[in-house]
Amino acid sequence: MMKELEHKYEVKVQKRDKAMRFDASTKQALREAGMLNEKNKFKINGVSPKMLKAMKQEYVDCPIMEREVQFVQCFACPNFQSRSNGVVLCRGDSL
Repeated sequence: MMKELEHKYEVKVQKRDKAMRFDASTKQALREAGMLNEKNKFKINGVSPKMLKAMKQEYVDCPIMEREVQFVQCFACPNFQSRSNGVVLCRGDSL
């Protein structure tokens, strides 16, 4: 039996027709995490280009930042626990 991950929030993943834009600080954080190359192209080990394209059109209403953020940004956040059935488990720690 698996132990459930400790989390404070369950955040629903939502879809958009177009990808959201990142601000400069978000791009820098993604670069430092190794998820964005010098040409601003996403590269995440174990995630196919097709899946990345779909992830860029998804967003969550982040309870920590109190605004909508692209799912890729949520995925890179230290509070990200897991995603299952369109719901993200978030630790809820302040950033």
